[in-house]
Amino acid sequence: MHYKFGELALRILTKVSSDKLESVEAESKAKKVAFSAGLLQSGSQEFGPFETRKTLIYKKIFANAGNAYDSSTGIFTAPVNGVYFFRFYAHAHPTKQMAVSLHKNNQIQCSVFSRHPASNANGSNGVVLSLDKGDQVFTQLWENNWVYDDDLSYTSFSGFLLFQL
Repeated sequence: MHYKFGELALRILTKVSSDKLESVEAESKAKKVAFSAGLLQSGSQEFGPFETRKTLIYKKIFANAGNAYDSSTGIFTAPVNGVYFFRFYAHAHPTKQMAVSLHKNNQIQCSVFSRHPASNANGSNGVVLSLDKGDQVFTQLWENNWVYDDDLSYTSFSGFLLFQL
């Protein structure tokens, strides 16, 4: 085949651009990891107290891009190595002690606590974590503590991938 220089350059650029676009599209799809969930699907309820710590299972799914959050276990499992951001909120009624911690692979990363508030109390915390594929993140209600939720989703858990490593 005989190509003129301009035609050959155009074919090469088209092939390189096409390959690069496919690579960028694949990378973009892999990066779509985000979830947000409220504790209760509907109604209102106090949870606790329990004799042991309990993983909170958030049932009201607002978003679950990438399906990394499992609403049957309350556990987020990292689908890719990366840096992630997590935030959780907990709500307590008057006189009910509330303590909730966020865990990475069974190790506490951060917590919220309210000791027998005189009125309703809210706690929130957030953290940026470096996760390997398969690492698990979840929240737990401490033993002998309470949280409350209703249709307004006062108690919630969210997270998303900031960037891949």
